[in-house]
Amino acid sequence: MAADVPTIEQLIAERALFVVNHSGGKDSQAMLITLLARIPRDQLLVVHASLGEAEWEGALELAERQAAEAGVPFLVARAGKTFFEMVEHRHAVRPGPNSPCFPSAANRQCTSDLKRDPIQREVRRWATARGITRLVTCLGIRAAESPARAKRPALTINRRGSRAGRTWFEWLPIHEMTTPEVFETIRAAGQTPHWAYAAGNSRLSCVFCILASAQDLANGARHRPELLAKYLELEARTGYTMHQSRKPLGELVAEGQAKQREGRADAR
Repeated sequence: MAADVPTIEQLIAERALFVVNHSGGKDSQAMLITLLARIPRDQLLVVHASLGEAEWEGALELAERQAAEAGVPFLVARAGKTFFEMVEHRHAVRPGPNSPCFPSAANRQCTSDLKRDPIQREVRRWATARGITRLVTCLGIRAAESPARAKRPALTINRRGSRAGRTWFEWLPIHEMTTPEVFETIRAAGQTPHWAYAAGNSRLSCVFCILASAQDLANGARHRPELLAKYLELEARTGYTMHQSRKPLGELVAEGQAKQREGRADAR
């Protein structure tokens, strides 16, 4: 650990505010359960970045309910624009035909503009009003998710958020937890994960996420056909695809539906 990064125990002793970024997904849910066993409740704040129609129904409510049951304050952060407005603007100002207007794995503007920045804005207001100068953003990022995430240090200083008189850190409390351990943590706490997992989703983010698997996209199409139509129209009008694979969304949905049919046939 870097010399300028204290331990979690030191941050607790210093009365730091631990900000739980809660998407409503399984990792966020398991993370809050884990944090409640270690961090005093009066040093916890749960924040959900609302994505409006782009997010799964019930995600905000799950995060809010879990925070309420734990007796922890809850904030909702909202961006000043929607996902669709962001893409429309990027398409209007793009410098050339080879400049995609949708976010990508390398340029995740959806994360920065619709989640990270609105959350930091609301947390700054909360902390300033209470004279809090030590903050720790808690993220449900796990090493098992990808090689890049496996390399991330569990605790780092957030230099972008730190300013004179305020020090901000970033912590990955469940970095070493496996996917089965995540679900077991939720079950052992007497809780239930978001309904989309029982419906077959492997992860929970936007209904149609740029990083989603074909089967998750097929689930989205089944539950939100009207939202699928908006994405398909935007792809057709801009000439760009929304997914990191650069395959058209309709093609990916069809692939996911085929895999689901194969899975049901194998189960018989």
